[in-house]
Amino acid sequence: MTTHEPPRTREQRKQDVLTRLEKDEDAWVATASASGEPHLMPLSFVWEHGSLLMCTRRTNPTLRNLESGDRPVQVTLGRTRDVVHITGTATVVPAGELPGASADAFAAKLVWDPRDSGPSYTYFRVVPRRIQAWREVNEIPDRDLMSEGTWLV
Repeated sequence: MTTHEPPRTREQRKQDVLTRLEKDEDAWVATASASGEPHLMPLSFVWEHGSLLMCTRRTNPTLRNLESGDRPVQVTLGRTRDVVHITGTATVVPAGELPGASADAFAAKLVWDPRDSGPSYTYFRVVPRRIQAWREVNEIPDRDLMSEGTWLV
């Protein structure tokens, strides 16, 4: 459904993005293999220290793609008509190397503790380099809220 509401200010969109990052639990994560084969996976996250902390099995193509080189990762929250699109860099963090407070925060928010699921799970952090947010076409011209890791508003 298309709305005829006026566009939000960039300041309001930034606040809405930060609220989504704090409250949302799931996102779509897009990666690519070294040969360019795309992979899209829904994963849960916690927003911590300016990054998205996620976890998946070591055998998941998402993790294999992230381990095999320095390629960007894309993360999307929300619906088509209320989207937050994040492009960032990911760092793989083995479960044994993740600070306990971070693992505790992940477990508390998502009511699932990967540490209890065996050694096949590994964490990774996505540090945003670019964040865009828009609801309707009237917000597309000012959709960039972060560039090169720096908030524009």
